[in-house]
Amino acid sequence: MSDASAEQRYDEVTAEILSRAPESDIDPRLDRIRTLLDLLGDPHRNFRVIHVTGTNGKTSTARMIDALMRARGLRVGRYTSPHLRTVRERIVIDGKPVSREQFVEAYDDIRPQIEMADLMNDAPLSFFEILTGMAYAAFADAPVDVAVVEVGMGGRWDATNVVDGDVAVVTPIGIDHTEYLPDTLEGIAEEKAGIIKPDSVVVMAEQPLPAAEALLRSASEIGAQVAREGLEFGVTAREVAVGGQQVDIKGLTGNYENLLLPLFGAHQAGNAAVAIAAVEAFSAGEDADGLDPEIVGEAFAEADSPGRMEIVRTSPTVIADAAHNPAGMIATAAAVEEAFAFSRLVGVVAIMADKDVEGILDPLEPLLDEIVVTRNSSPRSLDPDRLSTVAQQIFGEDRVHVAPRLDDAIDQAVGLAEENGEFGGSGVLVTGSVVTAGDAVHLLRGAGE
Repeated sequence: MSDASAEQRYDEVTAEILSRAPESDIDPRLDRIRTLLDLLGDPHRNFRVIHVTGTNGKTSTARMIDALMRARGLRVGRYTSPHLRTVRERIVIDGKPVSREQFVEAYDDIRPQIEMADLMNDAPLSFFEILTGMAYAAFADAPVDVAVVEVGMGGRWDATNVVDGDVAVVTPIGIDHTEYLPDTLEGIAEEKAGIIKPDSVVVMAEQPLPAAEALLRSASEIGAQVAREGLEFGVTAREVAVGGQQVDIKGLTGNYENLLLPLFGAHQAGNAAVAIAAVEAFSAGEDADGLDPEIVGEAFAEADSPGRMEIVRTSPTVIADAAHNPAGMIATAAAVEEAFAFSRLVGVVAIMADKDVEGILDPLEPLLDEIVVTRNSSPRSLDPDRLSTVAQQIFGEDRVHVAPRLDDAIDQAVGLAEENGEFGGSGVLVTGSVVTAGDAVHLLRGAGE
């Protein structure tokens, strides 16, 4: 097949998958994905799994677990969502997103079963269900030793939850997606506890008390062991370093000191501790004295988390961050204050219409000198004029600007930052949604491979 034909086929496959029900159209059931996987011969039974849920930090933690596993010599598949720049980012083998050719092959290999599953159920498979089936089939075909699987939403009825994870990781839980999930921390935690399986180990990040109690109760009822951040493991020391931070971590079986983590914020240090504990739990019996500290150091030194406090331009510094709920934005604001000494910071914000807009904007008010509100590429993006109305109530009219498009908003914010900022001391923070961060990365760094 010529390069042009291969590119055309990739575009056709992507369009076919995207024509399905989107991730925002939730139908809480597992029968369709189970039908597909049954037709495929249950590929998800061919590898061990670390299953990751939570409200914030899931993707960053999954990436760190992946890096640690590969550093230990294992072949790893990673399935995360949503994507920033290309849908292929969601299916990763050996640390790299599948190629266009691999993506097309993965789809074509299971297309007959997709069509059969569509006929056997009362509704066609969704976009997310098809990608989940593709990922599990690709991991089995590779084959991988372990898959690090991030839940799309919730846990109990998420399409990924057909696997039986050896380790269930629960990153910090907050209020989000209340149109689909309960509107209390306890209720959300109970939904996310649905990924916990009998005889597994639950690695639990530090949680609000109602969420922690619900998770502990669920683990006890199911018969799972629990390891808690702040008790069985955690960050023991942390200081800002050039390009990130230096951390000491107490694991479940070992201690790891002077780790260079090239990511910003206390929340990323916590994610690193959770990742180490997850790998230790997965490797129980193999490393009685803990993981090799040198391997841990090497894995973390190369850690990255695209779209999470990612510097996408300098002079002035432009940071893209995917914070999209109040808890996430609180963590982002704290990380910016800790890691950067901006004399002037301008925000570019686009938020989905179904989000807690006030809760997302509030943590930014003390941080930003001015804010440019706009829209991102999603049809779910809140209209800039409506976003401006809310922003003016928080920031005041004089600090709020409106731009109809994200590229115009970034240009305007750069101008505002440079206009009154000290040389080298001004910055721009682009945030409010994973889509907003992805669009910013695309605009300032290109479409990627």
